[in-house]
Amino acid sequence: MNLRICTYNIHKGFSQFNRRMVVHELRDRLRTLDSDLVFLQEVQGLHLRHPERHPNWPVLPQHEFLAEENWHQTAYGGNAVYDHGHHGNAILSRHAILSQANHDVSDHRFERRGLLHVEVEVPGFDTPVHCVCVHLGLMGGSRRRQMETLAERMEHVAPDGEPLIIAGDFNDWRNHADRLLASRLGLVEAFGNDLGRPARSFPSALPFFRLDRIYVRGFRIRRAEVHFGAPWAQISDHAALTAELEPLA
Repeated sequence: MNLRICTYNIHKGFSQFNRRMVVHELRDRLRTLDSDLVFLQEVQGLHLRHPERHPNWPVLPQHEFLAEENWHQTAYGGNAVYDHGHHGNAILSRHAILSQANHDVSDHRFERRGLLHVEVEVPGFDTPVHCVCVHLGLMGGSRRRQMETLAERMEHVAPDGEPLIIAGDFNDWRNHADRLLASRLGLVEAFGNDLGRPARSFPSALPFFRLDRIYVRGFRIRRAEVHFGAPWAQISDHAALTAELEPLA
């Protein structure tokens, strides 16, 4: 069975520079990608002030609103918590989520980060597929420690080459993840075969920096695509990435 996945930093449902609320447009655009699994970063789980400022702000938590009627399973991990709400990572799935856990990997109190790990029951696989949604730190040292923590955890919970997908906003413009994470866990980057390195994904109007990634193990990459420019640039400052995967024989 082929598996179509997407990763997208949704900027909390606001356009670049927070000019306007775009969560309804975001939901429509996500559905056009027809993904089985969606890895989202900067998801607004709760914000008590937005409904007062935006009359059409969704009543549901943002990940549930985006998933409604299209992805029947969701997982959310709130990382940044403040007086009026919280935001973090989310995974939307068309297949059963068997377990979920959110692991705090914050390196300092000014930048809260987490790893959202779920196990998904995917037809055609004898064991669950491990899926991890990440949003790593802005500082190089923080990212290195977070990737080392992620590698150690996956070595423990997903040993012996179990199927694994790690996707999200790595903020890794120097491409250290290939050495610190991919080679250690036996991962393949979705765009590596065609481009030789990760895709440009930021800013979404005309991408230059290679910040967002899709790493897989136990799959073959059939196709990978960057979704940038209009209308994507009006929704978030990051481009969306998609990949179509097929199980290795």
